Amino acid sequence: PFYAWKLLAVESRKKHARFCKSEKFAGRSAYGECNGGQIVDKKRVGQIKEQFDLVIHSDQEAHIEFWYARDLMPLLGYERWENFDKAIGRAIESCETSGIEVSDHFREVTKMITAGKGAQRSVKDYMLTRYACYLIAQNGDPKKEEIAFAQSYFAVQTRKQELIEERISLIERTEARGRLRESEKRLSQNIYERGVDDAGFGRIRSKGDRALFGGYTTQEMKERLGVKDNRPLADFLPTLSIAAKNLAAEMTNYNVEEKDLQGESAITGEHVQNNRSVRDMLGQRGIQPENLPAAEDIKKLERRVKSQEKKLAAQSGKLPCESEEDK
Repeated sequence: PFYAWKLLAVESRKKHARFCKSEKFAGRSAYGECNGGQIVDKKRVGQIKEQFDLVIHSDQEAHIEFWYARDLMPLLGYERWENFDKAIGRAIESCETSGIEVSDHFREVTKMITAGKGAQRSVKDYMLTRYACYLIAQNGDPKKEEIAFAQSYFAVQTRKQELIEERISLIERTEARGRLRESEKRLSQNIYERGVDDAGFGRIRSKGDRALFGGYTTQEMKERLGVKDNRPLADFLPTLSIAAKNLAAEMTNYNVEEKDLQGESAITGEHVQNNRSVRDMLGQRGIQPENLPAAEDIKKLERRVKSQEKKLAAQSGKLPCESEEDK
């Protein structure tokens, strides 16, 4: 199901409240926010998309769609113009750094608004291409549901809902993989400081995998999913399995530090138990991680995202020539 792996956030909140409330991990679960992170289902995607579609403007002669910043501001979760203007400034800097002509995508304009007692006053606004909107979203807070949605909404050219959903799912998986890399890097550092070498780390991780995947070792899971020996198993796991591995690794990190566990035996026992606990949570929902199908190579997904981003500026077109009323 769409974003099925988010169920782990719900279960982990119930069973690992102390973990989430600790000073070091305040506000976080093992792989996102303790509030469940960016939970976006198909119905919610449709609702947000409808709001964004309502503020599209188009120039028929220039064959371009554009947006006004003040229309976008509330949709991106900003309440104050001063804060949104700073986000726009960061996006303009990103555009300059990429070697793209800023004036093709950002144009400052004046807008008349009704102030107190019906008086009219002029305020600063911006005309923005799809590429400009994408850069603004990229420079926003990704923990905000609106920002996470906008990063995908402005990235796809046709903005059909199924393409937006696909892009969100793709980004979620790459981000989950990044979180797992970081938690395993930290685990490696933790156990090295406690007298375990690289080979010992490999053994600990493999025994954790066996506990999570119902007795299958890391190598056996590679064989089940058709993964080459020289590639990490996690690069081919579905998002749910990646999140499960990350939750177990973060729990191990927390307890290794909190209890100051020492040596390979103690840390192995902790990591195996945490993986079993995560497996039990999945089992309560009828999910066996070893039976989930392989996902597309994460490296291919990352290259696809980068390729799409490189094409985005050209696909967005350029703002039409400045009119007298815009000056």
